[in-house]
Amino acid sequence: MTPKQTSVEAAMMPWIPLGPGESFKPLHFAFDARALLLRLEPGTLVPLHRHLGAVHALNVSGYRKLIEENRIVGPGDYVYEPPGNVDSWVATGDEPLVVHIVSHGAMEYLDSKGEVLRRDTASSLFDVYHAYCREHGLTPRALGEASR
Repeated sequence: MTPKQTSVEAAMMPWIPLGPGESFKPLHFAFDARALLLRLEPGTLVPLHRHLGAVHALNVSGYRKLIEENRIVGPGDYVYEPPGNVDSWVATGDEPLVVHIVSHGAMEYLDSKGEVLRRDTASSLFDVYHAYCREHGLTPRALGEASR
């Protein structure tokens, strides 16, 4: 079977809340990967987390501080995170941060001792997207391969 190309009008997708100051627009779901736009309001922290697969992140707008590196990433900057990378970052400046992220495998949020507090996967974000659509009377878009 030939894979089917998909396209998404990202501007038409809703920002789906993930937590205080954090929301996302899903772009594509695959069995072990997802592509999305992540939006953080200024001052919002992405707490310590570990990626079990590779991550590609391009800042679309706004700034973020990579806490462990003490480095600012701005519009047009690209960050690659290899599997096993552990980091945290915060949205800085006066405008919202928007990052285009392609992530493979799970992302585990960690406590100060390195214990897993929560795990995000393509499947869990797929579920968040579908629950949001149900709650708001929206028809979910077909966003790539099955994520189950």
